[in-house]
Amino acid sequence: MLFLNIGNTSSIPWFFLLMGLLGGLVLFLYGMEKMSEGLKKSAGNGMRNILAALTNNRLIGLTVGAFVTMVIQSSSATTVMLVSFVQAQLLTFGQTLSVILGANIGTTVTAQLIAFKLTDYAFLMIIIGFALTFFSKKDSYKYLGEALLGFGILFLGMKVMSDSMRPLRDYEPFINIMKDLENPVYGLIIGAAFTALIQSSSAFTGIVIVLAQQGLLTLDAGIPLLLGANIGTCVTAGLASLGASREAKRVALAHVIFNTAGAVLFLFWIPDFANIVRWVSPVSDAEGMQKLAAETPRQIANAHTFFNVSVALLFLPFTSLLSKVVLKILPQWNSEKAIEVVTWHLDEKALSTPGIAIDLCHAEVGRMAKILRRMLRAIVHPLFSEDDGIDKIHKHLNIIEGIEMREDKIDFLQKKITSYLLKIGRQELSEEQSKEVFNLISIVRDMEAIGDIIHRDMFPIIAKKRALEIDFSEEGHEEIIVYHAKIYKQLERLEATFSEHKFKKAMKIVSKEVKYADLEAEFKIKHLERLKEDRKESIATHEIHMELMDHLKQISVYITEIAKSVVNVDN
Repeated sequence: MLFLNIGNTSSIPWFFLLMGLLGGLVLFLYGMEKMSEGLKKSAGNGMRNILAALTNNRLIGLTVGAFVTMVIQSSSATTVMLVSFVQAQLLTFGQTLSVILGANIGTTVTAQLIAFKLTDYAFLMIIIGFALTFFSKKDSYKYLGEALLGFGILFLGMKVMSDSMRPLRDYEPFINIMKDLENPVYGLIIGAAFTALIQSSSAFTGIVIVLAQQGLLTLDAGIPLLLGANIGTCVTAGLASLGASREAKRVALAHVIFNTAGAVLFLFWIPDFANIVRWVSPVSDAEGMQKLAAETPRQIANAHTFFNVSVALLFLPFTSLLSKVVLKILPQWNSEKAIEVVTWHLDEKALSTPGIAIDLCHAEVGRMAKILRRMLRAIVHPLFSEDDGIDKIHKHLNIIEGIEMREDKIDFLQKKITSYLLKIGRQELSEEQSKEVFNLISIVRDMEAIGDIIHRDMFPIIAKKRALEIDFSEEGHEEIIVYHAKIYKQLERLEATFSEHKFKKAMKIVSKEVKYADLEAEFKIKHLERLKEDRKESIATHEIHMELMDHLKQISVYITEIAKSVVNVDN
């Protein structure tokens, strides 16, 4: 055993103290991860659906941000969701700011639970959690058990850390160091550095409360540590955004501005703030260090909550102004992003949260549908004109080049999304999520097939048509245009299904299937009647006319199959 003797102080078993402290911290972090996983599985896809339904109402955004973060126990995971929705154009950057403020409030729940001193019941929670996880047949009970098991391990880690620190209560040098932390600058720096090191503000807050439970920390020393932790967690977010999208950097910057500005504002009136917290917190009849140990943990938890709620309410009215400031600092690049063959939404960091990762796939599949819609829209012009025309989006390309460029994108996205979905499939998924992953793989394959029909099958018809040097009959021309417009509308609905989470659009696609099939049959009959009449244009363009209608019908069938897959999963 390693002992250290200083003056008249009692011997401190430093080796076992550090082993207990680090072991307890590992248990705490593992328990938090386990609890978070269980809660995320219990919530399923509910969290992303709540965020997708956000409006411009700042209070709703604040409430949603707090609730989502409270459930998934990770403000970083909430941020990943926000970034994906901004990239998918479901939310504006300005709308995310109130959610970020709410996410900070959500992180205070863990500190409040820790301060309730449930450590004596840690083993009871572990036993019940284990029983539910390993013996329940229903997934919902298994996930609840996993969350409870993690919760118990978290408190066991707290108890191990608390017991390991007990000898320090009589160790004068350590007590003096704790008193020095009442200097707000020291406390702020230590809090920020340690939180950035362990990459968990909740874990650092837990350590602060453990110190307080031993009577080693006053509220005036604890508040600067909490303020520093709020800055330190921004370092983690900032590092995570390196190499990420412009939108991700904006969200991270907004997080840094909120937390740093709030910490600096509170730094100047810590004594007054501490007095307010003491006034609203429970009082103990004990004296000396026992009184400190009894009162301070709850006071620190309350200070943590009051700080984050106050900062949120203070900055909430100014989110529009901050949005403009961030956009000035990180303006949109006028790059050729739209023409690059890359994924926009898939994020490897989101794989540990399958519900979010699946949502990112939805956004990328929505982008595939948009590309296919533009390909289908573009193919009409060269069929009825001798010139190749100009691409509507990329003016430096002609329509033919634009279609070829988009076909390359579709092939690339099919491979990347499928690979990403297979990685999600290797995570621990609910039955609903497994079904959705399987369906998305099938959907992406069908979308790639639509791209092939446009590029491989419809593309050569352009050259055939021009070689004829004769146009469709007036009626034939009109029928192709009308039927093309109907299928194009179906692709628009498909895009909205994935990009805007409007799953009712999928049901509308299915409901239109019979109507459009009947329309195609009606147009074919009319075309055959024109052939019987020996119409010169109809006879000359017969093969091309029938090929076009068949290919459009094939596209319609694929769209309907995709929509049916969505309807089956959604139900």
